Amino acid sequence: MARLLRNVSILKRSTPKRCLLGSSSQISSFSTKGKKKSRSDGSDSGEENMSKKDIALKQAIDQINTSHGKGSIMFLGQCASPRQVPVVSTGSFALDIALGVGGFPKGRVVEIYGPEASGKTTLALHVIAEAQKQGGYCVFVDAEHALDPSLAEAIGVNTKDLLLSQPDSGEQALSLVAALVPKSELDGEMGDAHMAMQARLMSQALRKLSHSLSLSQTILIFINQVRSKLQTFGFGAPSEVTCGGNALKFYASIRLNIRRIGLVKKGEETLGSQILVKIMKNKLAPPYRTAQFELEFGKGICRESELIELGLKHKFIMKAGAYYSMGDMKFCGKDAFKRYLAENLTIRDELETKLREKLIEGPKMEKDAETTDAEDIVSTDEEVTAVEA
Repeated sequence: MARLLRNVSILKRSTPKRCLLGSSSQISSFSTKGKKKSRSDGSDSGEENMSKKDIALKQAIDQINTSHGKGSIMFLGQCASPRQVPVVSTGSFALDIALGVGGFPKGRVVEIYGPEASGKTTLALHVIAEAQKQGGYCVFVDAEHALDPSLAEAIGVNTKDLLLSQPDSGEQALSLVAALVPKSELDGEMGDAHMAMQARLMSQALRKLSHSLSLSQTILIFINQVRSKLQTFGFGAPSEVTCGGNALKFYASIRLNIRRIGLVKKGEETLGSQILVKIMKNKLAPPYRTAQFELEFGKGICRESELIELGLKHKFIMKAGAYYSMGDMKFCGKDAFKRYLAENLTIRDELETKLREKLIEGPKMEKDAETTDAEDIVSTDEEVTAVEA
């Protein structure tokens, strides 16, 4: 050890400051007592008085970065990665706001669960449509063999560019997802004899996929069912449970509980459903927020209805009796206002921009003002994989 320290001391005297710090930009300084002492003494080079502990730490960091690649380990406050994660919109403006970041984060696992006919698949198709608008590649793994292409097209999905798989088993579905994530770390077979149970299969798959999803900026969406819990102990205990064990709950960055709370009717005709989404888990913003929107049968999420409700809440739209007014424009009834926004996309986009600036961009700018500036990630070839359980 003494010989090693002598060699390091000789290297310090003969090497410029830039070479001593190495090629890693993350290791720029060490706040040590030795450095403070050298500054008080008026010395030009604080690194010459680094403590033994700092020298050992630097050597360990250099060795790890050499063995496993640059950036394998770094100081959190000095890393170049931004605090804001790139996202893909959910297709619901209210849900984007409730999520706090404007959509589903890239490189993460998302779980959408709820009872039948609650809009789980429709929401996933909206995310696929938004990802395709950004130039992403999307895959739909249809384990139920029940995907409706006409509904996907009505929502805005480009079915010609959508990859579809209808596997025969869960092992095949998860192996397919692993193959679609282009990383060489995914070795081994999904569903070995000792991993036959569904929960263990999910745990094995997610353990392999999570790192590669982050590197490839791929969103993995699980559409999950709920089952009645046979034995419930204690007052207030949950009466429902999701499929697949606890692994998905652990690895998911966002978990959405989606429910139908009412119907949208026009006279005696039922046009759609009122949907309530509760964010049960969110690693990027506060959880337990809710979002409500209308789901039109055969069309998907009604964007115009969302904008009207949010506009009323934030005073961009005024209502007096059955009349709605926005600026100099007045409409008799909500349906007339919705038709106008659907036919005049410029007006709709202006209203959406105002709401976005106030509800999404505004809070982000205030938060960024309190933190240090960070470099933006430019993500290319982002992918979305929807897996229906």
